Amino acid sequence: MAMEGVGASDALPAGSVGQGAAAAHPAAPAAPERHVVIFQLGRELYGVAIQAVREIIPWQTVTPVPGAAPYVEGVINLRGRVLPVLDVRPRFGIAKEPPGRSTRIVVVELGAELAGIVVDAVTEVLRIPAELVDAEVMQGDGSPFLEGVARLEGRLVILLSLDRLLPALNA
Repeated sequence: MAMEGVGASDALPAGSVGQGAAAAHPAAPAAPERHVVIFQLGRELYGVAIQAVREIIPWQTVTPVPGAAPYVEGVINLRGRVLPVLDVRPRFGIAKEPPGRSTRIVVVELGAELAGIVVDAVTEVLRIPAELVDAEVMQGDGSPFLEGVARLEGRLVILLSLDRLLPALNA
């Protein structure tokens, strides 16, 4: 997976990873964690499961598709494969902006399908412990494509479910 320019980080507090943590809690089972690619849209941070991310590529010119839905930015040629490029900003109520130096296309895989999602920047890859994710905060508010919100060192990351978000873009 191409993660060029993406720094790896860890959301766990200092001293809770590695041998020190194992020695402090030898019988405690490892807490489930999410391995997430964090990206920025506007001023907000979002995360998607790394398992769904095929690669991250720099912005490239997108060919518009006449009559396409408003969220379809267009298509690109990715190593001989025509790939739809989607912009989720309208779905999140974020104004469209022209691509900048840090704009990336996150290529995601859903089943046998590939699609690119335009993001303002990819910031990092994190392992987020389950206890830092509040999954109930988003229930019942008309946000079916959200999995929850992660509380990380003074910032919030909105966790997205791509399998629910991308079909929701057809709505």
